[in-house]
Amino acid sequence: MKRSPWRWLAVLMAFGLVAAACGDDDDDGGAGGDIGSESYLARALDGEFDGTTVVGRGSFTGEDAERFAVSVAPFEEATGITVQYTGSGDFEAQITIDVEGGNAPDFAMIAQPGLFADLARNGDLVNLDGTAIESVTQENYSDTWLDLGTVDDSFYGPFFRVNMKSLVWYPVPEFFDAGYEIPETWDDLIALSDQMVADGNTPWCIGMESESATGWVATDWVEDIMLRLYPPSTYDEWVTNDLAFDSDEVKAAVERMGEIWLNPDYVLGGTDNILTVPFGNAQDPMFDDPPRCWMHRQASFITGFFPEGTVVGEDGDTNAFYLPGIDPAQGNPVLGAGDVIATFTGNDRPEVLALVEWLATPEAPVGWAEFGGFTSPNSNVPISVYPEGFDQTVAEFIQNADTFRFDASDLMPAAVGAGSFWSGMVDYVNGGDLDSILSGIQSSWPSS
Repeated sequence: MKRSPWRWLAVLMAFGLVAAACGDDDDDGGAGGDIGSESYLARALDGEFDGTTVVGRGSFTGEDAERFAVSVAPFEEATGITVQYTGSGDFEAQITIDVEGGNAPDFAMIAQPGLFADLARNGDLVNLDGTAIESVTQENYSDTWLDLGTVDDSFYGPFFRVNMKSLVWYPVPEFFDAGYEIPETWDDLIALSDQMVADGNTPWCIGMESESATGWVATDWVEDIMLRLYPPSTYDEWVTNDLAFDSDEVKAAVERMGEIWLNPDYVLGGTDNILTVPFGNAQDPMFDDPPRCWMHRQASFITGFFPEGTVVGEDGDTNAFYLPGIDPAQGNPVLGAGDVIATFTGNDRPEVLALVEWLATPEAPVGWAEFGGFTSPNSNVPISVYPEGFDQTVAEFIQNADTFRFDASDLMPAAVGAGSFWSGMVDYVNGGDLDSILSGIQSSWPSS
């Protein structure tokens, strides 16, 4: 039986959203065209769209897709709207084809703001200026996330999930039993790697295979290193192509990554494994007894790929430390990423808009957050809903971080960030000439 819709209005009121959820009935058109500023969520909770279906796509697959379904279940139960979500590993490549072919979904979770911006500028996304969706987002998100959902001064969608990327995972009991210590600097990290090699151990687990998205694991490393070598302004100039890919700065960052990636003593299986092992399986040997590799740099979401029953935390099977800095002048920057909710032109039906408005509320992420391995950029999601320990620490860090930069490849135009940068890093690991690779990436940057 469907729960009373007013129960969910009460939930929204408890989160301080009553004004945004109830909205007003003045459908004045606003900057968002025919959408206006009324709350479609309030109408949905009143049962107006019972029996309708909303179709979404994204890169959430497997367990992540199941957890997203848990998050939207309260919305479905309260409104009678069915949400059909399909995830795929090649979503980034497929969504452009689908849009160009007139087969766009109602909504999509897009992890590349560069691709998101391209779609918005092409007129493929619904402008949400002046809508209740924008109002709810403004009430619950910091300016950082509002800006990332804005293209050319118009708002196109809220973010739903954010990941902290600057993390290195390790097997807790074995790590300390072996006498290893958490490194505080990059030099300490290299010294620890050398100590592991001297002990007969292989320091790093690395795998980058990700179907049509293969390459992003390497770009993440380069981005983290860029933030540790140079000021944030240099990183920002790189994102906008004011600093060229074939600059000395970018080359130095890639070479710094190569000092680890291309050292056969450092990486389990060497470059062959890096190129062929799926990113979600790369850490598995770390859980062997004894571990076959001891450190794995990957984002907070990777806990969803750990073996069943894995306990995360300082007293668990595995934990993570912050990827150390290189230049002390740059402090301790954090690299992150996230998924923005896009609504496609022509599919702005009331039930679709109601779902997107719901997803911008603090209640929507709770179902997934309770599982762990997930963080919402919504500032009003209570820290208490996250599992105690590691998940709460990450959530607090992201919500309160003073220095945070979004994944650069996701911010760049899709032809670069989800194209030549990814493939160029694959070529580099394959032994390609770095100067030629970086020049090729630079030449792929769109002229306008």
